[in-house]
Amino acid sequence: MNNTIIDSVKLVDIPKIKDVRGNLSVVEKDTIPFDIKRVYYLYDVPSDAYRGGHAHKEQLELLIALSGSFEVTLDDGKSKRSIILNKPNKGLLIPKGIWRELQDFSSGSVCLVLASDVFDEEDYIRDYNDFLSFKNFI
Repeated sequence: MNNTIIDSVKLVDIPKIKDVRGNLSVVEKDTIPFDIKRVYYLYDVPSDAYRGGHAHKEQLELLIALSGSFEVTLDDGKSKRSIILNKPNKGLLIPKGIWRELQDFSSGSVCLVLASDVFDEEDYIRDYNDFLSFKNFI
């Protein structure tokens, strides 16, 4: 079987410490393959809305459903894959050059994003046809 770029998207286990007081998860050192330079989160997203709709030229991201659930549709220009995030100790590692759309947010869901770089509009590809051109598929 030939691997595609979409295969580089993976779920990352975030260490969980569990005791009678509840759970504690920690992202540090080698949990993810990049230094965190930006943290943001999505919340109060209506269930019929979607977020994302872009790709990054260089930035890597880890998405974590801190609360509730949502679906992430990933596209490398040739293959698509959908993943439901619903566990706060699982993160979705999205490498550069992957189109992403987030939808079907449950009530009360919170999506935490850890990014490898600060905000830079030049790193975003916001038009799908431009994305395909960037990927050299047109």
